[in-house]
Amino acid sequence: MNPLLQLNDVNTHIHDFHILEGISIQVPREGVTVLLGRNGAGKTTTLRTILGFNPPSSGEIRFDEDLINGWAPFRIGSLGIGYVPEDRGIFSGLTVYENLKVAARDGVKEMDRRLEKVFELFPDLKRATKQQAGTLSGGQQQMLALARILVSKNRLLLIDEPSSGLAPIIVDRVAEAISELKKELPILLVEQNYNMAKQIGDNYYIIDQGRCVHEGQMQDLEDKPELKQRYLGVSV
Repeated sequence: MNPLLQLNDVNTHIHDFHILEGISIQVPREGVTVLLGRNGAGKTTTLRTILGFNPPSSGEIRFDEDLINGWAPFRIGSLGIGYVPEDRGIFSGLTVYENLKVAARDGVKEMDRRLEKVFELFPDLKRATKQQAGTLSGGQQQMLALARILVSKNRLLLIDEPSSGLAPIIVDRVAEAISELKKELPILLVEQNYNMAKQIGDNYYIIDQGRCVHEGQMQDLEDKPELKQRYLGVSV
């Protein structure tokens, strides 16, 4: 396998705290790779380390063979890595269209060309282009956060807890959208909702106390109830 993204024995310190302790993962060039684990296990720090917000203290991070350790976040993003943070990162005082415009790296013309596909995925946003983002529902805000990374040309999407705080029916809609996205782009997903993760995930890594403790195909995890209970809190 020639992965698009590799982390090799990555350690990350935040102040005096050793958060990631030798993380090694590989993200293929297609499908959804899910990072699973309890709260505080180091999943979000893994994404932030990849993006350069919490640079690794040791180890290697390679994106399509480029060694990106120590690169500034804007430079890493320019490689084509889109990021949806857990807090969604939208500008509540701007309209939906203005949020998309701010996120467009390739210019407004290219953004407008991509909007047709975006609005196919998220028809609610098409009806709300002039609406202030802060007045959208939680589910619509999550859709806007996903849409923001689609108006630029990306090669990999990093998505952090897209189901957080959403009603079950909205979680299903977000899962459907991500299932559509993975047909075109590989995704590295952090998700606490195991049912959503198993629905859309292809590969998984379980992180516990800053270490990768298990990995495999998502479909095979269903046959490991003790593993799910121990590290994910999923009832047997």
